[in-house]
Amino acid sequence: MAIDYERLLHWPIPEIRQRLTKRDTMLYAFSVGLGQDPMDEAQLRFVYEKQLLALPSMAVVMGYPGFWLGDPATGVDAVRLVHGEQSVILHRPLPVEGEIIGRSRVTQLIDRGEGKGALLYTEREITEAATGEKLATVWQSTFLRGDGGFGGPPATPKAPHPEPDRAPDVTVELATRPEQAIIYRLNGDMNPLHIDPGIGAKAGFPRPILHGLCTYGVVCHALLKALCDYDPARFGRLDLRFSSPVFPGETIRTEIWHEEGGAAFRARAVERDKVVVSNGLFRFA
Repeated sequence: MAIDYERLLHWPIPEIRQRLTKRDTMLYAFSVGLGQDPMDEAQLRFVYEKQLLALPSMAVVMGYPGFWLGDPATGVDAVRLVHGEQSVILHRPLPVEGEIIGRSRVTQLIDRGEGKGALLYTEREITEAATGEKLATVWQSTFLRGDGGFGGPPATPKAPHPEPDRAPDVTVELATRPEQAIIYRLNGDMNPLHIDPGIGAKAGFPRPILHGLCTYGVVCHALLKALCDYDPARFGRLDLRFSSPVFPGETIRTEIWHEEGGAAFRARAVERDKVVVSNGLFRFA
């Protein structure tokens, strides 16, 4: 089934009400690598119920509507799609527990032409159920590699944030664990690409890859450490582009350039010297 432009643009993504618990908050932080050093008290604040804090990137799993693009009625070739870009804007520090609501919508659909794929942009607003207060806005792009040629008005993709042409001002290296994708999927992203070797092989990978949003969490950790002294209240926005997959067990080096209001950054898998995240933008709250 080919994509119907108007139908996909107005696809009714279900509203999600989620009861967030302290256990969820601790699991998320643990799943992206916090707590690997049990003597680091700054990291323990995110995985220990005593004075618990929420990692800013946890917004990506809050009010998550599930893999709705897997519905054949969307017309999308779900096996060939890849996560392109991810952004989180925090309107206040995230709660560690309580009921939240996630409301998602398609904001743009760009046809790149027959055989060239398409770009799908979505947005999710996360609010506190009791008060209606906006907590975060989550934005992402998805590259539909197996689609294109269905039509639609001409449009220009979002321009990436530029990377400075000089050595980074600071770098942070954080290790991932061999079983990290198995842990991360317990946040709700059950795509078998990240656990089933057979599915990974069909997608062209020698072994299951780390979730892009897990890499997003590792980079968030690096920026929180290097720029915010582990204070989530100072964390305002995090945008990036996924350039290449990470394999669980690799070390991620985040390279940071200071700029007005925040920083630019990219990240690479150290063992392969491969850029895995590019065109990053960080802004203070």
